Amino acid sequence: MLPALANRGRERRGVRRGRWLFWTVLVGQLSGISASAAAAEDISKEQMQGLDEQVQEIKSDVLSIAAELRRLEEKLLYPSNSQVAVFVTLAEGESFRLDSVQIQIDGAPVARHIYAFKELEALRKGDVQRIYTGNVSTGEHRLEVSVAGKLANGKDSSASESFSFSKAVEPKLVDITLAGGDSGAASIRLGGW
Repeated sequence: MLPALANRGRERRGVRRGRWLFWTVLVGQLSGISASAAAAEDISKEQMQGLDEQVQEIKSDVLSIAAELRRLEEKLLYPSNSQVAVFVTLAEGESFRLDSVQIQIDGAPVARHIYAFKELEALRKGDVQRIYTGNVSTGEHRLEVSVAGKLANGKDSSASESFSFSKAVEPKLVDITLAGGDSGAASIRLGGW
């Protein structure tokens, strides 16, 4: 019996050693995992910061490319040899309340604008509005302007005028100056820059 008891004692010690070894290895592995998790977290923070900087650089590049594309698109759509731009101004000191403007070039409607209060105030202060930019061939063209608004005395007023202009190779800038006429109708004058 003695040898059997000795074997059991050895078996128990072996099991205890096995358990102790198992727990020691397990604790060692868990501490290694937590240490590597902390290191991974540090690396992860650095990588995230690096990625944020790269994203910001890419955004900046995209915005600059978009601006360049807009410039190129404008050059392609409105080449200088066929470009015409029409601007609207109010005569100095004018109390005419402009409601709307319609523009036709060679019988085709190209622009129509209904004015808000702030836009009208800006025009009264001397601002200029670009109402149309487009392409026309070189040569003679017909510009038709129709305006509607109210005179200083509160009466409704509308007027239409037809002008001819010549388009050369260089860009053409056309100024339309509006005023309330003495005859009870708005007056429209054509100018150029």
